[in-house]
Amino acid sequence: MNSIQLYQVLPNVFRQRTEIGGEIWRRDITFSKGQLYLVEAASGTGKSSLCSFLTGFRQDYQGSICFDGQDVSALNISQWSRLRRENLSLVWQELRLFPELTAYENVQIKNQLLHFKTRHEIEEWFSALGIADRMNTTVSRMSFGQQQRVALIRALVQPFDFLLCDEPVSHLDEANSNIIGEILMQEIRRQGAGAIFTSIGKHIDLPYNQTFAL
Repeated sequence: MNSIQLYQVLPNVFRQRTEIGGEIWRRDITFSKGQLYLVEAASGTGKSSLCSFLTGFRQDYQGSICFDGQDVSALNISQWSRLRRENLSLVWQELRLFPELTAYENVQIKNQLLHFKTRHEIEEWFSALGIADRMNTTVSRMSFGQQQRVALIRALVQPFDFLLCDEPVSHLDEANSNIIGEILMQEIRRQGAGAIFTSIGKHIDLPYNQTFAL
């Protein structure tokens, strides 16, 4: 997948609004592979909705979303599953980890789909993010900031053309945010991917090609 196009997209919940501000909704936008994008928004303006629309978990919008020119409304469940497995990866704002599983199990349950990363590569990420000693700890016993790092590692253990990160460092300090930025850029460049980051004020300092206000 080389491009994502939005044509006059608007969440259904905003349909009754007479004025829509920002640079995403009701506009024609193209996100290109190999480029970095930052979407800055106030809470409640639809940034998490945007991520859900782009990954097919929600379809409650007007307008059209296309991947390489194909309208995604025509995709079936099997096609969406393949896209999420091979082309699109998402770091959820609410993380969506399995609390009863360990940190490593949460990562490995996804890695087992394609065996994209080795255990050694995964362990190196845990170590770099300062949670190597928490690999075998159940997620329910970890802080939200630690869980954010686990969710990020999980998002990187698959191939992707586009990586979507919804407020990925909202509960992390500057040092850990910088480390995450380095890890993300290494993997994004390794895969030649594009990336879309959302933020309500705190974001990773990366060489963004374009910034949108939502």
